[in-house]
Amino acid sequence: MLSAAYLTFLLTSLSVARGQQVGTNQAETHPRLSWQTCTRSGCTANSNGSIALDANWRWTHVTSGYTNCYTGNTWNTSVCTDGAACSKNCAVEGANYQQTYGITTSGNALTLKFVTKSEQTNIGSRVYLMASDSRYQMFNLLNKEFTLDVDVSKLPCGLNGAVYFVQMDADGGMSRFPNNKAGAKYGTGYCDSQCPRDIKYIDGEANVAGWQPSPNDTNAGTGNYGTCCSEMDIWEANSISTAYTPHPCRTSNSGGQQRCTGQQCGTPIRHDGICDPDGCDFNSFRMGEKEFYGPGKTVDTNKKMTVVTQFLTNNNSTTGTLTEIRRLYVQDGRVIQNSKTNFPNLMPAYDSITGKFCDDTKKAFGDATSFQKQGGLQQMGAGLAKGHVLVLSIWDDHTANMLWLDSNYPTDGDPNKPGIARGTCPTSSGNPKDVEAQSPNAQVIYSNIKFGDIGTTYTAR
Repeated sequence: MLSAAYLTFLLTSLSVARGQQVGTNQAETHPRLSWQTCTRSGCTANSNGSIALDANWRWTHVTSGYTNCYTGNTWNTSVCTDGAACSKNCAVEGANYQQTYGITTSGNALTLKFVTKSEQTNIGSRVYLMASDSRYQMFNLLNKEFTLDVDVSKLPCGLNGAVYFVQMDADGGMSRFPNNKAGAKYGTGYCDSQCPRDIKYIDGEANVAGWQPSPNDTNAGTGNYGTCCSEMDIWEANSISTAYTPHPCRTSNSGGQQRCTGQQCGTPIRHDGICDPDGCDFNSFRMGEKEFYGPGKTVDTNKKMTVVTQFLTNNNSTTGTLTEIRRLYVQDGRVIQNSKTNFPNLMPAYDSITGKFCDDTKKAFGDATSFQKQGGLQQMGAGLAKGHVLVLSIWDDHTANMLWLDSNYPTDGDPNKPGIARGTCPTSSGNPKDVEAQSPNAQVIYSNIKFGDIGTTYTAR
């Protein structure tokens, strides 16, 4: 997924950075979040579930005091002379989830607020579901379904409430990278199919080399290295548009986390890296069905909805080959089947992601075929079989203003051409400066997470 989440501090004594040592100023207590595992016999609550905040949002300072290791969008080069020295000299702190970051849980519900003001101003967040205090919960989605309730009624144009799986290490990279002393407890080890280069610590070392401050984000930049892994976007959405998208990778460990540099990261040629940055997306609006999802539409975003995603294999087993990813919704007690593609002169009426759907939509839309190049559904399934971490987030987009999700994109394309129109938001929308000023009270609520056998995680009437 495209990612530009960041944290803006008003006080110069605090700043966002990735650190690998552990500080002692703020105890790290993970907010509880209950979820359920389901079989034909029923669902069982995992009442000890919890969440951990990604390390990129946390204050990091020198281990010997309070001096920042990273301020604004630049490294403190007196401390971080190189990556190894920075990871040795810097400590990451625990988080005050509600006061600083606007993150709250209640039973099985998680609320992520967009703008939170306390002593500083926080923008967006990214959290992970935990199996224990020091390990992420791992999911093998093959021949299973994943379900959650979502309330996007307070997410306008330009925002993304995203729920997705990435092939991170269960321990946040501690065992592979000895310089990482913080691990999953402090939200380390992030990766995705964009091979993001704005991650400040990768493989236990600071991404100092070649770091360039962002020209349009006062709190972000890019270094020489990126961090790649396969990614399954279950839910990228606001109140206007939604998409679900697999992104396979050919990293050295079957789609697992790998540090990249140069063209491996997709730089400068976007589609020639080791991951598929575009994915094979199913966005109902983009697929020609413009009255299916949105305020007052068939799936009404003014109200909470249940989102069900099923991962079908060729032999109906957790060791089979992934062949199809299906979507359905439940709202007001009624099961709503996914919309169908509405281009009768170009392709059959598909209502799920299959290899044929991906081939036909890429051809019809004139999109790059990096999904197929990186192995398509088969490679995506091979990665899923290794186990993925659940990510829940809210973010705005400094790269493309979220227009790829909810407007016409590319903006100079003909909206009457199949694949260009992705939602009703104007092409002038989504500028983070505007979104942050105009929609500070935006939020997303995720609740009632369930995982289990196909057909067991939702109730129909």
